[in-house]
Amino acid sequence: MLLQVRNQGDDLVSAVRQGYAFDGACLELGALVADGAPLADVQVRVPLSMLNRHGLIAGATGTGKTKTLQVMAEQLSAAGVPVFAADIKGDLSGLASPGSSDEKVAARARSVGQEWTPAAFPVELLRLGDDGVGVPVRASVTSFGPTLLAKVLELNATQESSLGLVFHYADTAGLPLVEFADLRAVIQHLTAPEGKHDLEGLGGLSKQTAGVILRELVNFSASGADSFFGEPEFEVGSLLRTADDGRGVVTLLELPSVQDRPVLFSTFLMWLLAELFEELPEVGDLEKPKLVFFFDEAHLLFKDASKDFLAALIQTVRLVRSKGVGVFFVTQSPKDVQEDVLAQLGSRVQHQLRAFTPNDAAALRAAVRTYPTSAYDLEELLTTLGIGEAVVTVMSEKGAPTPVAHTMLQAPRSLMAPSSPDVLAGVVAASPLAAKYGERVDRESAYELLSGRIAAGPGAPVGSPEPLTREEEIKRLEAEIRGLPVPGTVPTGSPSPTSSSPARKPRAHTDSPLDSFLKTAGRELAKEIVRGVFGTRRRR
Repeated sequence: MLLQVRNQGDDLVSAVRQGYAFDGACLELGALVADGAPLADVQVRVPLSMLNRHGLIAGATGTGKTKTLQVMAEQLSAAGVPVFAADIKGDLSGLASPGSSDEKVAARARSVGQEWTPAAFPVELLRLGDDGVGVPVRASVTSFGPTLLAKVLELNATQESSLGLVFHYADTAGLPLVEFADLRAVIQHLTAPEGKHDLEGLGGLSKQTAGVILRELVNFSASGADSFFGEPEFEVGSLLRTADDGRGVVTLLELPSVQDRPVLFSTFLMWLLAELFEELPEVGDLEKPKLVFFFDEAHLLFKDASKDFLAALIQTVRLVRSKGVGVFFVTQSPKDVQEDVLAQLGSRVQHQLRAFTPNDAAALRAAVRTYPTSAYDLEELLTTLGIGEAVVTVMSEKGAPTPVAHTMLQAPRSLMAPSSPDVLAGVVAASPLAAKYGERVDRESAYELLSGRIAAGPGAPVGSPEPLTREEEIKRLEAEIRGLPVPGTVPTGSPSPTSSSPARKPRAHTDSPLDSFLKTAGRELAKEIVRGVFGTRRRR
């Protein structure tokens, strides 16, 4: 059925033509649809300078959300803007390969006024955990913080508060939490006779609460999810890269087993966004964003979230704009996004919504109420959109919403399918990040420090030892150079420390003088940790 607008068609065409006539650089989304056909001379676009006002790409499964994301990522890259996106189904890896031309693609391009030529774009592949072909992304437990980790473990408010105390204790005691074994060791220490008094001034940690947290950690580890935690930790500055030709690098995070750990996936993306918020300087309004971050499966982020988590999320989304970062939430329905977050989104690309159930119908009516006044019967239009069509409204250069426009979207210029394994292997082989993040690093952390204290006997201090004096450091260096036993270390063959902590063999001391210095400096830095909006660590 062709949908007719309520007012005169010429009035709508004129309003859209004027409403989307911007002076600055833009992303071209597509062409206005009137009387069932696209008008190639009436373009619907979004100003590049307004993309850090965030946005929403929504629609039912199979309506074209991924292709919309792909079109936007291509044009952002061409404009020199780095892009980050989660590639859940692997389809976005097609950005690394030029698209295939056929009559169908050519006809669509002509109908929307698109000058279509096949093109590949600079792509970086990352992977979350051990599965996949990309460069591994890891975070330390300390960096992840108690608020995000509590959401991953699905803890209640009391348990989340107790976990926050554990992190606070580890920070002040100089106990780096790198892997889950470190966190388990600290929790067990705080409930053991030698450590149970350490949190008395802050309310303590009950054995029951500690038991719940430990059980959740064990279950989480059993699913293989603890492979995401460790070092070297991914630095978010690696997302802000351009290729030699000036195009922005499109960083894709592979998630081949997201169905097994959906909450971890969404929370890990939130960690990346929080790190960007904490690390990047204030830049105000720019001609183009420093990064556009596409947050796929956004409904997982808000599901069963605590009040503290939501408050931190809202604050991050509200303020990260001033860091030059734009965030687009990608989900099936606008109702999946929390209202206070939805209110901050400047651009909306809404694909078809389905109304098969009473709940669907209610969600449809709620979505319609969030749009500016328009010439459309949106409740009908949103259920009759075809694949690759969307209802669009964006924020103009003056900060006002543009007219609502039924839009036929452009076709991607890159491959609309996963790239071949050979292409992906070549991308990873050429990655400058592989050498930096490829191999896991296992350094001294909370588990080893607590194991050493147990071996030293009751009364030994928790946490970092005092830094070596200059004379002690000289003696240490001389001993290492001469191959003699190093003062203050356990000779080879000495009994290994024992611990009630989870099985993880303490590492033998094989550090070089440089390693020793870095560890000492690291311990001092651990004492300087402060925590940001999500309880994630923020480096001073």
